[in-house]
Amino acid sequence: MKPVITLLLMFVALISGAEETIDLWQGEAPYSKPNSLEEYVKESWGVPCAHNVTKPTLTIHSAQGENTGRAVVVLPGGGYVLESIVAEGQLIAESLSSQGITAAVLKYRLPLLEASDQPHLVPITDARKAISLMKSMAKKYGVERSKVGIMGFSAGGHLATAVSVLRSDNKDENPDFSVLIYPVTTLGAENQKWLEEDLFHRPMTADEMRLYSLVEHVDGATPPAFLLHAYDDEVVPVSESIVFAEALTAVGQDVEVHFFARGGHGFGPGRLEDGTGQWLALLADWIKRQ
Repeated sequence: MKPVITLLLMFVALISGAEETIDLWQGEAPYSKPNSLEEYVKESWGVPCAHNVTKPTLTIHSAQGENTGRAVVVLPGGGYVLESIVAEGQLIAESLSSQGITAAVLKYRLPLLEASDQPHLVPITDARKAISLMKSMAKKYGVERSKVGIMGFSAGGHLATAVSVLRSDNKDENPDFSVLIYPVTTLGAENQKWLEEDLFHRPMTADEMRLYSLVEHVDGATPPAFLLHAYDDEVVPVSESIVFAEALTAVGQDVEVHFFARGGHGFGPGRLEDGTGQWLALLADWIKRQ
């Protein structure tokens, strides 16, 4: 992916406009505890990734050109152990911004035992806060309050799915649409093992297993979704997107799905050689129709 990332970085440098980074929380964030962890960025899987994230930020890329009035909070993936902040964050936001869509990259707190007594609540709390913040700043960025979505990749896709189906009592924390890129949406044995090791850091209770069987919570209140996956993904099977799309269709909700024959897992902004480079244009068109 390195050559594509390099070219895209050069491209977005030319089109990037106003960018603002703000702290997600004023004062101590919920479910945090004192710790000595230091955040750092290191290359993983061939792309820059943030590690030890305990101080969440929201980097907002304002819409360029004709403002569509749409906004999306972007959640990079990384298995809940790190965050692919460039390939699944910065580059995505810059591309959407160039299409008149305000895009805010959330560097959410990682569920680290050293930094929280309830690590599983940390990412979803940050994601909901980011949505409410974007809605509170809608006028500033020329965004319609009812047109703020959530977008996530891989583990970020799991988080975006959770935010979409586990509705908050505070309506400002709920997304108006979702974009799920090679997401995890079910709770089979492999996914449960992953969540217990990297999100909960303990065995899940029976209630938690029911709660995190995310696809089972799809109903008429679940927002419309755009899903993207590659058939040759060996990390998150394409069935994770298929069953979620079918669940949305079953309750009469709009869903748009794009599957590529090749692309594997973690293709981020996409590649020319396998056709995955088409998806950001498809997504921008879909968001404009929401």
